[in-house]
Amino acid sequence: MAPSPDSVLTQLRKGTVDYCVLACLRSGAAYGLEIADRLGEGKVLFASGGTLYPLLSRLRQQGWVTTTLEPSPVGPPRRYYHLTDTGENALQVFMETWSVFAADVTTMIKESS
Repeated sequence: MAPSPDSVLTQLRKGTVDYCVLACLRSGAAYGLEIADRLGEGKVLFASGGTLYPLLSRLRQQGWVTTTLEPSPVGPPRRYYHLTDTGENALQVFMETWSVFAADVTTMIKESS
């Protein structure tokens, strides 16, 4: 039985979404909903809001992001996520590795056609 597109996307997201979050934070701090919106723009990176906050917590535990609470114009204060130097370094390594990986995958797919 062939895998469904959803199951393939789930597997691909597992290794990449953390780094996409780091890439979102490269341009500046953001709160959870802003990050979710950015990830959701491409239609395939982001599956559900229930997965984002555990991911952000994991990135914080790894020291890749820090947080601050800042007042919100409406409602309670918002937790903003900031990229750390360690997170920037992790993103840089991923970007260098991703270029080679993506090129190899693309080559394999093209050669098999």
